[in-house]
Amino acid sequence: MFPLFQLKTAPPARGSRLEATPNGLTRPESAALLLATPRRQRLLEHIWQRTSLSRKQFAMLYHAPLERYAELVQQFPASESHHHAYPGGMLDHGLEIVAYALKLRQSHLLPVGAAPETQAAQAEAWTAGIAYAALLHDIGKIAVDLHVEYADGAIWHPWHGPLLQPYRFRYRKDRQYRLHGAATGLLYTDVLDREILDWLSDYPALWSALLYVLAGQYEHAGVLGELVVQADQASVAQALGGDPSKALTAPKHALQRKLLDGLRYLLRETFKLNQPEASDGWLTQDALWLVSKTVSDKLRAHLLSQGIEGIPSSNTAVFDVLQDHSIAQATPDGKAIWRATVTSPGGWSNTFTFLKLAPSLVWASMERPEPFTGTVEVEQEPSKASQAAPASDSKMADATPTRDTEPSTQPASDAGDSVDDLLDLLGMPATAPTEPIATNTTSLEVPPNHQDDPPDASHVTCSIPTTLETAATAKPSGQHFLEWLRQGIQTRKLIINDAKALVHTIADTVYLVSPGVFQRYAQEHPQIAPLAKQQQVQDWQWVQKQFERLHLHRKQPNGLNIWTCEVTGPRKSRQLHGYLLREPTGLFEEPPINNPYLTVKK
Repeated sequence: MFPLFQLKTAPPARGSRLEATPNGLTRPESAALLLATPRRQRLLEHIWQRTSLSRKQFAMLYHAPLERYAELVQQFPASESHHHAYPGGMLDHGLEIVAYALKLRQSHLLPVGAAPETQAAQAEAWTAGIAYAALLHDIGKIAVDLHVEYADGAIWHPWHGPLLQPYRFRYRKDRQYRLHGAATGLLYTDVLDREILDWLSDYPALWSALLYVLAGQYEHAGVLGELVVQADQASVAQALGGDPSKALTAPKHALQRKLLDGLRYLLRETFKLNQPEASDGWLTQDALWLVSKTVSDKLRAHLLSQGIEGIPSSNTAVFDVLQDHSIAQATPDGKAIWRATVTSPGGWSNTFTFLKLAPSLVWASMERPEPFTGTVEVEQEPSKASQAAPASDSKMADATPTRDTEPSTQPASDAGDSVDDLLDLLGMPATAPTEPIATNTTSLEVPPNHQDDPPDASHVTCSIPTTLETAATAKPSGQHFLEWLRQGIQTRKLIINDAKALVHTIADTVYLVSPGVFQRYAQEHPQIAPLAKQQQVQDWQWVQKQFERLHLHRKQPNGLNIWTCEVTGPRKSRQLHGYLLREPTGLFEEPPINNPYLTVKK
């Protein structure tokens, strides 16, 4: 299957080690001994289960590099006083982050946007590349953060090869925090042999992403860099007694930059500041106060319209992300939302919930607008309502009414450092929970000439609009939804056939995941909210209803609109629910290739 598997190379032989250990020194151990603890053995077993390899292939691609890594990091901690700050912590952190990264990898078809047959052919190379990037992301620390010496005072450097004599170590007082990322390049060839590097270099997209991670340039590494960052956060959370599941679902790497760029654009082009009454925000001498719900709705819509993924769907989560990335300043009691009263010079006054930002994050000193001549006074004791922005605030600041934000429903968790908790988190059920199925109560009856055939029947030609109204005049509708879908696919703002994609190709047509694709459209078009409110339905249900009225989808023989698809992976399966179009004409420039991982259930 892979040329690499035909090579028969053995790990280089290591020298003998001293049996006795003088006081104050640590005796170096073999890789077999270092990896023999029950916890590490269970992590190794879990890593194997996340691949699709035989034991022999796994030994060559994974176990041998992990052994070389273990011999280099020995009993070093991962940090001096933060996470995994104990003897052997770096080895534990390395195994954990590989396990987390491979869990996250299973939610992605890589390379992104490639044909399904290309993704299938490169699957194991991408899986291995992600594991290597995760394992090596901190290895530079042993080169620049630690001072290691033997009993006679001779200094050891990791490029000398594994430690062969008892050693002592300490953290350098003059170490530079970010230097270890750049130092990885000194050592990765000591872990990955030339056969592995030859194999990976045959895949240009993977190879460039891996090299960027190994150089510490995660912002250029795409999804591979994002997975490593998320896996690192999960392992750190686990070690510090936090909730690694929250870290695993955290927004992608470089989201801070995307959020800031989006806010700057909206403040420049859309938001109204310092208005006498209705306004999106107010700028004082020392702070920028943005009406919380207004900014969250418009920021999400703008970023999604630019094809940026990983944006939380609830306002509460957006507030948390802005606070976590130090964009929104926290209240004295640690909340993201402030409650304050605005009073204009003319005597107008009202109370809003706000996000508070430092003006310097948005404007250079010469670009900053004139400050508000009225006052913004913070309430001394924020009420519980300040944890979510009420719809009334948005109505006062914006003529378009919107619905309330949803409170966070994710329970707190204390994962501790138990390997059982870790492996329970990494484990996945045979059938993952599916999204809520849209009921048939909002659909319209299709006339006899629109009755649908099952997927293997002949198709009925239908037309999809190919012109889009300008953004200023566009009105949400079923046809506008389809044009948005077409443009999103052709500009790759909507990724198809990925594990988290909302659009798939199957049965020689298009499969729209419900309600996800309708929710995405509604999030990009906040003006749907008042239309949905009039009909007493949710935003996405209003979009779904408009889509169904076009009669472009197939119905099942029993009249139901929703089709179930089975998603099959190497060791797990799950189900999706959605709509099958009669014809894909108009959505793709070329006829699509069916996703080999999806099967329509009849």
